[in-house]
Amino acid sequence: MRRSALLVVAVLATGTALPSPQAATAANTPAATTSAALVIASDFPDPDVVKVGNTYYAYSTNGGQGNVPVATAGSLTGPWTRHPDVLPTLGAWASGGLTWAPDVSSRADGTYLLYYTARSRAVGRQCIGAAVAGSPLGPFTPVGTGPLVCDGGEGGDIDPSSFVDGTGTRYLLYKDDGNAIGQPTSLWLQRVSADGLTPQGARVELLRSDRAEEAGVIEAPVLTRVGSRYVLFYSLGGYGGEGYQTSYATSTSLTGPYTKAYRSLITTSTVDRAVIGPGGADVVREPGGDHIVFHGWINNNTARGMYVAALGWSGEYPVVRGSRVRYEAERGALNHCSARTAPNASQGQVVAYLDYADSWVDVTVFAPRAGGYTAYITYAAGYGDAQHTLTVNGGAAQIVGYPAAGWDNWRQVGVGVTLAAGANTLRLAYRDRWAEVDHIEVA
Repeated sequence: MRRSALLVVAVLATGTALPSPQAATAANTPAATTSAALVIASDFPDPDVVKVGNTYYAYSTNGGQGNVPVATAGSLTGPWTRHPDVLPTLGAWASGGLTWAPDVSSRADGTYLLYYTARSRAVGRQCIGAAVAGSPLGPFTPVGTGPLVCDGGEGGDIDPSSFVDGTGTRYLLYKDDGNAIGQPTSLWLQRVSADGLTPQGARVELLRSDRAEEAGVIEAPVLTRVGSRYVLFYSLGGYGGEGYQTSYATSTSLTGPYTKAYRSLITTSTVDRAVIGPGGADVVREPGGDHIVFHGWINNNTARGMYVAALGWSGEYPVVRGSRVRYEAERGALNHCSARTAPNASQGQVVAYLDYADSWVDVTVFAPRAGGYTAYITYAAGYGDAQHTLTVNGGAAQIVGYPAAGWDNWRQVGVGVTLAAGANTLRLAYRDRWAEVDHIEVA
């Protein structure tokens, strides 16, 4: 904490012994983040993944592999093998070349339902169609003489996905393509018949674009339920650049209202540029551990490859391994220190007065899987280089060094830590000189 020269001399004169770490290093330990795995290193945007038996099937937006490209693997991390187009013929209402964001799900009768987006010849906008098959590899046969959802007045409709609730009731989620005609975009929930082919009742608006970082675009909705909470994943921003990202909103009711997360779940920044423009996500729920699958730009931004990352749930909220989650230090447990207002700090407060032998702050962080992570500590130090000791769950300590850069000049250091799956307690305790702590980010 910032202090007068007289007070600094008084503190130094106490001769307080420094805590002795059980295992310490002279400098901060190397980063230990496990990044998302690039599992299809060729163009495979907007991936949708289903598991049938012991095989994973992934479907993507069209490209050189046909209307609906497909790949299979024995595990999410691959190797993945491409197969022929599962939708070689579009519905008669659709023209080829713009078949986007497919969604495949199983039906109670053992058949498979494919929702896809294509250009309506009549409307001249992207619309949603349906097709069915007896195998997840198709070929799928288009159903009906026209699209399932098609409203040219709202710019068309895209990005369909299926959700089946605990009673077996089926729903279709999708995005109106309002940004195509200069309007805000919304995500919609539409109940459909058990076979997924007939809308039932009125649709419900779940979310609308209303934040600056969204640039008028929210899309690619995927819904899952965790405990008592519905979690709606979606992409935002322009898909063609680094600003494309994945976020989520939650509700205790299927039809909302949904509350958007304060910060996006995966961005180019939160993964330290390990993925560029992460979006078009799908969620794979399994007893052995959940995952999130998404695309990112590769090959000098000429293609979008498919990535996989571990997904966990902290109090029914998603956490992705390799993507930073911020924990405000002032919300932790404080001992012989206190919070102070700092207008240019995250959330406007920091932990200060970490100046005594018994000063410490405990911050609870979450790990989707056990293993190595990086704790990024945002600090300010104004009276020379400072040190804290860092312990995880009361274990062996290591020294965290803070190079001096001035008070209220917030800098960040990365420290490798080993975390247990679930909640973990990180303790930062006084060791040498003085530093304030704004927040900790864990990837």
